Amino acid sequence: MRVQVVEHPLIAHKLTHLRRVETTSNVFRELTKELVTLLSYEASGSIATEPVEIQTPVAQMTGTRLAGPKPLVVPILRAGLGMLDGMTAMIPTAEVGFLGMARNEETLDIVTYAERLPDDLTGRHVFVLDPMLATGGTLAEAVRFLKKAGAAKVTCICLLAAPEGIERLRGEVGDLDIELYLAAIDEKLNEKSYIVPGLGDAGDRLYGLAE
Repeated sequence: MRVQVVEHPLIAHKLTHLRRVETTSNVFRELTKELVTLLSYEASGSIATEPVEIQTPVAQMTGTRLAGPKPLVVPILRAGLGMLDGMTAMIPTAEVGFLGMARNEETLDIVTYAERLPDDLTGRHVFVLDPMLATGGTLAEAVRFLKKAGAAKVTCICLLAAPEGIERLRGEVGDLDIELYLAAIDEKLNEKSYIVPGLGDAGDRLYGLAE
């Protein structure tokens, strides 16, 4: 698994505003979109391409286009939805699937409660969107799910990660071909498994409290 923290002044600036407790939901959503667009530029550097012959107003030339099959973007519900617009702004031709995963508070197992994906992911480059890599259980389960469905490559994009989550993800995905792109790695998890200093609950800050 390859881990890349994308260091850029704009990312650091926007992430600082995202973290502020006084940042409102509408601003938080816009900042998330902007951050993901910047992160996805770096994360899509390994996307498959092929040559294509085109005619410019001056001459014929060999250009470049994205190779098939189309990339697939998969946000993890619900917070991952807040990252979708930023990703599709960078790769508008990508297809979109969804995974809904949650932790069973009694067994601590990760349960898939919603799934909308192509039947066959053979040869597909899948981009997984999840704002926070905290304990790492949900993202690890998502990667295994996608790889089992035949995904050729999985690139995960998160805003923040805790060291504990990165190590768990690394341990659970083994030697699978995985990339992880982050805006920052924070200090630790607290006793409630929140990232410290973090930014709070990303889903609640994007969409408000779910009663």
